[in-house]
Amino acid sequence: MQAFVWEEGEYKVKEMEDPTFEKDEVVVNLKTAGLNRRDLSISKQLGEDKPALIIGSDGAGIIEAIGSAVKDVKVGDEVIVNPSLRWEKKSDAPPASFDILGKPDHGTLAGKIVLSENQVEPKPSDLSWEEAGVLALAGLTGYRALVTKGEISEGQTVFIPGAGSGAATFMIQFAKAKGAKVIVSSRSKEKQEAAVQLGADKAIDTEADWQEELQEETIDLVIDSVGRATFNRSLGILKKGGRIVIFGATAGDIAEVNLRAFFYGQYQLFGSTMGSREELQEMLGFIKKHEIRPVLGKVFSLEEAKDAFRMLEENVQFGKLAITLP
Repeated sequence: MQAFVWEEGEYKVKEMEDPTFEKDEVVVNLKTAGLNRRDLSISKQLGEDKPALIIGSDGAGIIEAIGSAVKDVKVGDEVIVNPSLRWEKKSDAPPASFDILGKPDHGTLAGKIVLSENQVEPKPSDLSWEEAGVLALAGLTGYRALVTKGEISEGQTVFIPGAGSGAATFMIQFAKAKGAKVIVSSRSKEKQEAAVQLGADKAIDTEADWQEELQEETIDLVIDSVGRATFNRSLGILKKGGRIVIFGATAGDIAEVNLRAFFYGQYQLFGSTMGSREELQEMLGFIKKHEIRPVLGKVFSLEEAKDAFRMLEENVQFGKLAITLP
């Protein structure tokens, strides 16, 4: 089968052996896969001396074969891949066994993948293959950050720095479905306009004075995945006693915090990463109920995967990048 791999210091399309499966596993013939920012970091984590690793955490396809002990799925089922490994029930933090698909195990940018049967969920019937293939990681991450951790509710206002990411496009839609007001930021005028068209109530420039721009707003919740560059600016516009949820740090892991201002402000700070299978199932029910669809920034073929990675690194897309698989 063809696959997109990291090997010997470069990303490339390579012929790989079809995977074998155990009695409690299923083989998914993948139709599409999605890219995520974590895919960009695989090369830094692996180095240049490791065997070829298939990249990717998101995907959708058809069950091709099942092991003898598999009970809940059958050959021919259309499924999406759950990239959150070994985290079944909703909890304050993932179990010690938790990991994300795509490292150290092979990922989804290939013709086939072998998974435990509880790592697949039924494909939403109203979504295209491209939409289904980009759904799980960003949708689950956004759902847990916004709903489970952030506890967004009707009438509240949420601020989301970075309007164009896959998770942000999901959270805009989730928050509006919950009856919340949504404010986002972006350096790009095009992304600001796209966010408003998607449902955001207001979009501001990332380089603007947030306190001035939002002085008439009461921000109940901030969902921040940018990190050092925005953390203190986010605190500056958050209401006293408000909540801030962090699920990423694309602009730096370390942020200095004025602890006295923090505890006098009675702020609540939460960390969030991915989510459980229970939350993924909740999210799938939520998007069906509210007719929410993933935002597709662009669709590439497997042969164009390097171009897709370059676009992801340049961060010019609005929404998710999908890869169709042969």
